[in-house]
Amino acid sequence: MTFPNKKGTGLEDALAIASSKNGKRFRKFVWYFLTYVFGRFYCKVNGVGKEYLDTTDPVIVAPTHRSNLDAPLLVTLNPRMFHFLGKESLFSPRAFGWFMSALGGIPISRGAGDREALKAAQSLIEEGESIVVFPEGTRQKGNKVGQVFDGTAFLAARTGARVIPVGIAGTEGALPSGSKFPKRTRVCCVVGEPMELSNPEGGRVSAPQRKNFSDDLAVRLQEVFDEALARNNS
Repeated sequence: MTFPNKKGTGLEDALAIASSKNGKRFRKFVWYFLTYVFGRFYCKVNGVGKEYLDTTDPVIVAPTHRSNLDAPLLVTLNPRMFHFLGKESLFSPRAFGWFMSALGGIPISRGAGDREALKAAQSLIEEGESIVVFPEGTRQKGNKVGQVFDGTAFLAARTGARVIPVGIAGTEGALPSGSKFPKRTRVCCVVGEPMELSNPEGGRVSAPQRKNFSDDLAVRLQEVFDEALARNNS
Protein backbone atom coordinates (compact mmCIF):
# COMPACT_ATOMS: atom_id res chain seq x y z
CA MET A 1 0.00 0.00 0.00
CA THR A 2 1.21 3.49 -0.80
CA PHE A 3 -0.03 6.77 0.56
CA PRO A 4 -0.03 10.18 -1.10
CA ASN A 5 2.80 12.50 -0.13
CA LYS A 6 0.45 14.83 1.71
CA LYS A 7 -1.01 15.13 5.17
CA GLY A 8 -4.33 13.94 3.82
CA THR A 9 -5.77 12.38 0.69
CA GLY A 10 -6.88 14.63 -2.16
CA LEU A 11 -9.65 14.08 -4.67
CA GLU A 12 -7.47 12.63 -7.43
CA ASP A 13 -5.68 10.37 -4.95
CA ALA A 14 -8.99 9.11 -3.57
CA LEU A 15 -10.35 8.16 -6.98
CA ALA A 16 -7.11 6.42 -7.92
CA ILE A 17 -7.05 4.42 -4.68
CA ALA A 18 -10.71 3.37 -5.04
CA SER A 19 -10.06 1.93 -8.51
CA SER A 20 -6.77 0.23 -7.58
CA LYS A 21 -6.48 -3.54 -7.09
CA ASN A 22 -5.52 -3.17 -3.42
CA GLY A 23 -8.36 -0.74 -2.87
CA LYS A 24 -10.93 -3.15 -4.31
CA ARG A 25 -9.58 -6.03 -2.24
CA PHE A 26 -9.72 -3.99 0.96
CA ARG A 27 -13.27 -2.81 0.18
CA LYS A 28 -14.43 -6.41 -0.30
CA PHE A 29 -12.87 -7.46 3.01
CA VAL A 30 -14.58 -4.59 4.86
CA TRP A 31 -17.94 -5.47 3.30
CA TYR A 32 -17.68 -9.05 4.61
CA PHE A 33 -16.63 -7.85 8.06
CA LEU A 34 -19.38 -5.25 8.42
CA THR A 35 -22.07 -7.55 7.03
CA TYR A 36 -21.27 -10.83 8.74
CA VAL A 37 -19.53 -9.73 11.94
CA PHE A 38 -20.10 -6.12 13.00
CA GLY A 39 -23.59 -5.73 11.51
CA ARG A 40 -24.91 -8.96 13.01
CA PHE A 41 -23.24 -9.45 16.37
CA TYR A 42 -22.07 -6.04 17.55
CA CYS A 43 -24.32 -3.44 15.98
CA LYS A 44 -27.31 -5.41 14.74
CA VAL A 45 -28.89 -3.75 11.73
CA ASN A 46 -32.55 -4.18 10.80
CA GLY A 47 -33.10 -3.18 7.18
CA VAL A 48 -36.57 -2.32 5.83
CA GLY A 49 -37.23 -1.70 2.13
CA LYS A 50 -33.86 -3.10 1.05
CA GLU A 51 -35.38 -4.20 -2.26
CA TYR A 52 -35.22 -0.58 -3.49
CA LEU A 53 -31.42 -0.86 -3.44
CA ASP A 54 -31.48 -4.08 -5.44
CA THR A 55 -30.92 -2.55 -8.86
CA THR A 56 -28.14 -2.52 -11.41
CA ASP A 57 -28.85 1.11 -12.30
CA PRO A 58 -26.71 3.84 -10.74
CA VAL A 59 -28.55 5.49 -7.86
CA ILE A 60 -27.97 8.27 -5.35
CA VAL A 61 -28.51 6.97 -1.82
CA ALA A 62 -29.58 9.86 0.42
CA PRO A 63 -29.57 8.95 4.15
CA THR A 64 -30.14 10.93 7.30
CA HIS A 65 -26.88 11.64 9.11
CA ARG A 66 -26.41 11.31 12.88
CA SER A 67 -23.12 9.41 13.18
CA ASN A 68 -19.93 8.42 11.38
CA LEU A 69 -21.36 4.88 11.45
CA ASP A 70 -24.08 5.80 8.96
CA ALA A 71 -22.10 5.25 5.76
CA PRO A 72 -20.33 2.03 6.85
CA LEU A 73 -23.54 0.39 8.05
CA LEU A 74 -25.29 1.10 4.75
CA VAL A 75 -23.17 -1.59 3.13
CA THR A 76 -24.94 -4.23 5.24
CA LEU A 77 -28.15 -3.52 3.31
CA ASN A 78 -26.80 -4.50 -0.10
CA PRO A 79 -23.62 -6.17 -1.36
CA ARG A 80 -23.24 -3.49 -4.00
CA MET A 81 -20.42 -1.05 -3.35
CA PHE A 82 -21.39 2.58 -2.86
CA HIS A 83 -19.10 5.57 -3.16
CA PHE A 84 -19.73 8.38 -0.69
CA LEU A 85 -18.92 12.03 -0.18
CA GLY A 86 -17.20 12.84 3.12
CA LYS A 87 -15.71 15.93 4.72
CA GLU A 88 -12.03 16.24 3.87
CA SER A 89 -10.92 16.10 7.52
CA LEU A 90 -11.92 12.41 7.56
CA PHE A 91 -9.22 11.72 4.96
CA SER A 92 -6.36 12.83 7.21
CA PRO A 93 -3.81 11.56 8.19
CA ARG A 94 -2.55 9.79 5.07
CA ALA A 95 -3.09 6.21 6.28
CA PHE A 96 -6.70 6.86 7.28
CA GLY A 97 -7.22 8.72 4.02
CA TRP A 98 -6.16 5.58 2.13
CA PHE A 99 -8.69 3.44 3.98
CA MET A 100 -11.49 5.98 3.45
CA SER A 101 -10.65 6.20 -0.24
CA ALA A 102 -10.48 2.44 -0.66
CA LEU A 103 -14.00 2.24 0.75
CA GLY A 104 -15.18 4.58 -2.00
CA GLY A 105 -14.87 7.90 -0.19
CA ILE A 106 -14.64 11.21 -2.05
CA PRO A 107 -13.32 14.16 0.04
CA ILE A 108 -15.26 17.42 -0.14
CA SER A 109 -14.79 20.82 1.46
CA ARG A 110 -17.12 21.54 4.33
CA GLY A 111 -19.91 24.03 3.78
CA ALA A 112 -21.03 25.05 0.31
CA GLY A 113 -21.13 22.51 -2.48
CA ASP A 114 -17.66 21.61 -3.67
CA ARG A 115 -18.22 21.62 -7.44
CA GLU A 116 -15.04 19.67 -8.13
CA ALA A 117 -16.15 16.81 -5.88
CA LEU A 118 -19.71 16.95 -7.24
CA LYS A 119 -18.34 16.69 -10.77
CA ALA A 120 -16.30 13.67 -9.70
CA ALA A 121 -19.44 12.14 -8.21
CA GLN A 122 -21.29 12.92 -11.44
CA SER A 123 -18.62 11.14 -13.46
CA LEU A 124 -18.87 8.07 -11.23
CA ILE A 125 -22.65 7.93 -11.66
CA GLU A 126 -22.32 8.32 -15.43
CA GLU A 127 -19.92 5.36 -15.37
CA GLY A 128 -22.61 3.24 -13.72
CA GLU A 129 -21.49 3.60 -10.08
CA SER A 130 -23.81 4.42 -7.19
CA ILE A 131 -23.03 7.03 -4.57
CA VAL A 132 -24.08 8.01 -1.06
CA VAL A 133 -24.76 11.70 -0.45
CA PHE A 134 -25.89 13.03 2.93
CA PRO A 135 -28.48 15.70 2.03
CA GLU A 136 -28.16 17.35 5.46
CA GLY A 137 -24.42 17.82 4.97
CA THR A 138 -22.67 17.34 8.27
CA ARG A 139 -23.96 15.26 11.20
CA GLN A 140 -27.11 16.47 12.91
CA LYS A 141 -28.62 15.82 16.34
CA GLY A 142 -32.14 14.85 17.33
CA ASN A 143 -35.13 13.43 15.50
CA LYS A 144 -35.79 16.26 13.05
CA VAL A 145 -34.25 16.33 9.58
CA GLY A 146 -32.07 19.39 9.13
CA GLN A 147 -31.76 21.66 6.12
CA VAL A 148 -31.39 19.71 2.88
CA PHE A 149 -28.69 21.19 0.65
CA ASP A 150 -28.87 21.16 -3.14
CA GLY A 151 -25.97 18.77 -3.84
CA THR A 152 -28.29 15.76 -4.11
CA ALA A 153 -30.67 17.55 -6.46
CA PHE A 154 -27.72 18.83 -8.52
CA LEU A 155 -26.45 15.28 -9.10
CA ALA A 156 -29.93 13.94 -9.84
CA ALA A 157 -30.58 16.71 -12.37
CA ARG A 158 -27.24 16.26 -14.11
CA THR A 159 -27.27 12.45 -14.28
CA GLY A 160 -30.91 11.39 -14.27
CA ALA A 161 -30.12 8.94 -11.45
CA ARG A 162 -32.90 8.18 -9.00
CA VAL A 163 -32.55 9.33 -5.39
CA ILE A 164 -33.28 6.80 -2.65
CA PRO A 165 -34.04 8.32 0.79
CA VAL A 166 -32.91 6.30 3.82
CA GLY A 167 -33.76 6.91 7.46
CA ILE A 168 -31.16 5.57 9.92
CA ALA A 169 -32.04 5.28 13.61
CA GLY A 170 -29.78 4.14 16.43
CA THR A 171 -26.38 5.26 15.18
CA GLU A 172 -26.46 8.51 17.15
CA GLY A 173 -26.46 6.51 20.38
CA ALA A 174 -24.04 3.91 19.01
CA LEU A 175 -21.35 6.43 18.08
CA PRO A 176 -22.20 9.99 19.16
CA SER A 177 -20.17 12.94 17.95
CA GLY A 178 -16.81 12.94 19.71
CA SER A 179 -16.84 9.21 20.51
CA LYS A 180 -13.97 7.00 19.32
CA PHE A 181 -15.51 3.57 19.84
CA PRO A 182 -19.06 2.40 19.07
CA LYS A 183 -21.42 1.00 21.67
CA ARG A 184 -23.27 -2.24 21.21
CA THR A 185 -26.79 -1.38 20.11
CA ARG A 186 -29.57 -1.86 17.58
CA VAL A 187 -29.85 0.11 14.36
CA CYS A 188 -32.77 0.36 11.96
CA CYS A 189 -32.48 1.53 8.35
CA VAL A 190 -35.68 2.26 6.44
CA VAL A 191 -35.21 2.59 2.68
CA GLY A 192 -37.86 4.67 0.92
CA GLU A 193 -39.16 4.56 -2.63
CA PRO A 194 -36.84 6.06 -5.26
CA MET A 195 -37.42 9.67 -6.31
CA GLU A 196 -36.82 11.06 -9.79
CA LEU A 197 -35.97 14.60 -10.85
CA SER A 198 -36.66 15.70 -14.39
CA ASN A 199 -38.15 18.60 -16.30
CA PRO A 200 -41.65 17.53 -17.46
CA GLU A 201 -41.36 19.98 -20.34
CA GLY A 202 -38.01 18.57 -21.40
CA GLY A 203 -34.66 20.28 -21.32
CA ARG A 204 -32.50 21.18 -18.38
CA VAL A 205 -33.84 21.10 -14.82
CA SER A 206 -34.17 24.64 -13.48
CA ALA A 207 -32.93 25.97 -10.14
CA PRO A 208 -36.51 26.32 -8.78
CA GLN A 209 -37.20 22.71 -9.76
CA ARG A 210 -34.08 21.59 -7.89
CA LYS A 211 -35.22 23.60 -4.87
CA ASN A 212 -38.66 21.97 -4.93
CA PHE A 213 -37.04 18.56 -5.21
CA SER A 214 -34.84 19.28 -2.18
CA ASP A 215 -37.93 20.33 -0.22
CA ASP A 216 -39.72 17.11 -1.23
CA LEU A 217 -36.65 15.10 -0.29
CA ALA A 218 -36.63 16.68 3.18
CA VAL A 219 -40.24 15.55 3.67
CA ARG A 220 -39.49 12.01 2.47
CA LEU A 221 -36.41 11.82 4.68
CA GLN A 222 -38.43 12.80 7.72
CA GLU A 223 -40.98 10.09 6.91
CA VAL A 224 -38.43 7.27 6.65
CA PHE A 225 -36.51 8.61 9.65
CA ASP A 226 -39.67 8.64 11.77
CA GLU A 227 -40.43 5.05 10.73
CA ALA A 228 -36.86 3.96 11.51
CA LEU A 229 -37.04 5.57 14.96
CA ALA A 230 -40.40 3.94 15.71
CA ARG A 231 -39.21 0.50 14.61
CA ASN A 232 -35.95 0.78 16.54
CA ASN A 233 -37.76 1.76 19.72
CA SER A 234 -40.45 -0.92 19.49
